[in-house]
Amino acid sequence: MIFHSLDFLVFFAIVVSIYWRLPHRGQNYLLLAASYVFYGWVHPWFVILMLASTTVDYWAGQRMEDDPARRKLYLYASLAVNLGMLGVFKYYNFFIENVRELLAGVGLQVSPPLLELVLPAGISFYTFQALSYTVEVYWGHMKARRNAVDFALFVAFFPHLVAGPIMRAKNLLVQVEQPRFWNTDRARDAVLLIIWGFFKKLVVADNVGLIANRVFTHEDPSFEMLWAGVFAFGLQIYADFSAYSDIARGTARWFGFELILNFNHPYIAHSPTDFWRRWHISLSTWFRDFVYIPLGGNRVSALQREANLMATFLISGLWHGASWNYVMWGLYHGLLVVVSRTIGTALKLPEKWPGPLAIVQVVLTVTLMLAGWLFFRETNPDFLRRWLFLSPADNSAMERQVGVYLFVLAATWGVPLFMDDLWAMGRERGWRLVHAAERRWEAAGPGSVTRALLQAGAAGVMVTLILVLRSRVSLDFIYFQF
Repeated sequence: MIFHSLDFLVFFAIVVSIYWRLPHRGQNYLLLAASYVFYGWVHPWFVILMLASTTVDYWAGQRMEDDPARRKLYLYASLAVNLGMLGVFKYYNFFIENVRELLAGVGLQVSPPLLELVLPAGISFYTFQALSYTVEVYWGHMKARRNAVDFALFVAFFPHLVAGPIMRAKNLLVQVEQPRFWNTDRARDAVLLIIWGFFKKLVVADNVGLIANRVFTHEDPSFEMLWAGVFAFGLQIYADFSAYSDIARGTARWFGFELILNFNHPYIAHSPTDFWRRWHISLSTWFRDFVYIPLGGNRVSALQREANLMATFLISGLWHGASWNYVMWGLYHGLLVVVSRTIGTALKLPEKWPGPLAIVQVVLTVTLMLAGWLFFRETNPDFLRRWLFLSPADNSAMERQVGVYLFVLAATWGVPLFMDDLWAMGRERGWRLVHAAERRWEAAGPGSVTRALLQAGAAGVMVTLILVLRSRVSLDFIYFQF
């Protein structure tokens, strides 16, 4: 089931209308059943895989606590099941095809069987979420849970199930276990967040997505067309993915839950490192805590630290998909972080450049980040190799004009994102106009009539714009395929 569908709206209305009439335990049972219906709406067998992961991790957590002498064995069992499912459904064919090509290169012709399997939606998200629980129990950072329904709901909670944010047990499971109470102010804030998410998806992401799709299905785009398409895709993936997170957070609030912020205006980042503090925060912190730090983190020599960082980015790239372009994407961003930190240290540059140079720093950072989306979007290595060496000198005037037109069109659709980012930059950098407006907003108070009217007005404007400007072609959320 997808958020931007009539099925979901009816489903959500029914679940909410029943939910707040039930006691705490009844709410958890209802949410668990609803989550399985949501996940198995199109492919019911997907639920079987989730149940397998849930059962093994629930059992492994308890066994690690009850039999500490063999806790490593139970951790391995959890790793084997979760990573094994990912390996079979997501990476098996990729591995087999590369082994076959490697052997063919030395004269050995083998034809191991390939599997025709549908990749279960969200498998990369819920397996990582469940794994975080077993690792935390293994490290002794949290107690193993004994209530099967609560634990299953932690894994399957439907608002963030398919595309995150990836919630940790210490954040979400604790909320599952505690009573939840209706809060009208939070519900009103949630409605605005949900509508903003739908606006970003249906108006911004889907419209610029059509531009990106048109460019990337062109077999021989010009230099300007290609990079206009990359720019459009950079806007699309940000609007699309952050929209899902906003809708997930808003939906969860209607059930009394608070999901973590997954995007914090990444396109105003002042460095590659800062970008990864802001982009897909739940995944970045997951890899930091469960890959980078266990490898040694910052406690090792400078050379080993950079090697650990590169390994983490390469694994993160492969997490996104079973294709070499994702590995190259991870390599690209790992190199950006390592090189930028090395240059900054050598030249003793401040983390944030002062005055007008701050804008230059942000523009430079965002340009490098946007360029990296070429590695993410194009999965064909032959096309990728050819497009990396396109030259603007080889184009006709008409091709340049088309490229500029597509760039301007994509930028026009992206204006709401730019305005939102500009406001966030003003908040972070202490612009007086922004701070004065936000002080007046806070002074109005969460339950005030003024705030309610402003929120209603903003919601009305966005709903009207959605009805008028939404793309006539509805695209799936990009991260459903991961």
